[in-house]
Amino acid sequence: MNLPIIDLSSPDPLSTAISIRQACIEYGFFYLVNHGVENDLVKAFDESKRFFSLPPGEKMKLARKEFRGYTPQDPTLGLHGDSKESYYIGPMADSASVKLNQWPSEELLENWRPSIEAIYWKLFEAGKKLYSLIALSLNMDEDFFDKIGAVDKPSAFLRLLRYPGEMGPHQEICSAHSDTGALTLLMTDGVPGLQICRDKLKEPRVWEDVPYMEGAFIVNIGDLMERWTNCLYRSTMHRVKRTGKERYSMAFFLDPHPDCVVECLKSCCSESCPPR
Repeated sequence: MNLPIIDLSSPDPLSTAISIRQACIEYGFFYLVNHGVENDLVKAFDESKRFFSLPPGEKMKLARKEFRGYTPQDPTLGLHGDSKESYYIGPMADSASVKLNQWPSEELLENWRPSIEAIYWKLFEAGKKLYSLIALSLNMDEDFFDKIGAVDKPSAFLRLLRYPGEMGPHQEICSAHSDTGALTLLMTDGVPGLQICRDKLKEPRVWEDVPYMEGAFIVNIGDLMERWTNCLYRSTMHRVKRTGKERYSMAFFLDPHPDCVVECLKSCCSESCPPR
């Protein structure tokens, strides 16, 4: 699988937008390079490992509530299915929402919160810039998503993930799914396992490996963006297979503000292709 490569620093936004359009129509996935977070990725994964290496009791003090905090590996699954642990952070663009986040104490993980917050905001800025290029790719003004209130205070979550390395009878360690939101920026630690299925309606499904590209984000379109674009852009099914190696990843979900009205974009419908 050779996914398209999109350069976020390109001086030619229109050409970049054309490439994004083709990638979103054909794959629903692409690599994003020169996004401005390259130098922070090693530190980000180091901080993630610091958190997940805490004793279970300390992590459970931050058990998930209000969609923020820690979710342990489900002991009832064993080696069957989604046996991973995760930690959710965000949104942080809204003063009321930011107070709902849970953080390990400074004594427990020194300087952890400011490090993660700094990474969050860099991902946020890269995501907003990508939104402007997606607007251009849909033949709209580059500030379209800003004008409708989608990305001024978006629903932006950062999810840290740890997958155990044990092999088991179930080949999927993260089951096949499409993301429900609009846009996902995924970072991986180089351990393989991510696969996509370009035609989710075809049986049997054909799965293709997504190779690791150092320093790049793997970006995918979610169900909300698929609906927004009248199914022009595809929300592609993906999964993570077991490899026998411990695996860390981070997903940044950048979705519109909850009050934003999502309706079929005018550039994505016509008499011959009415809103679905």
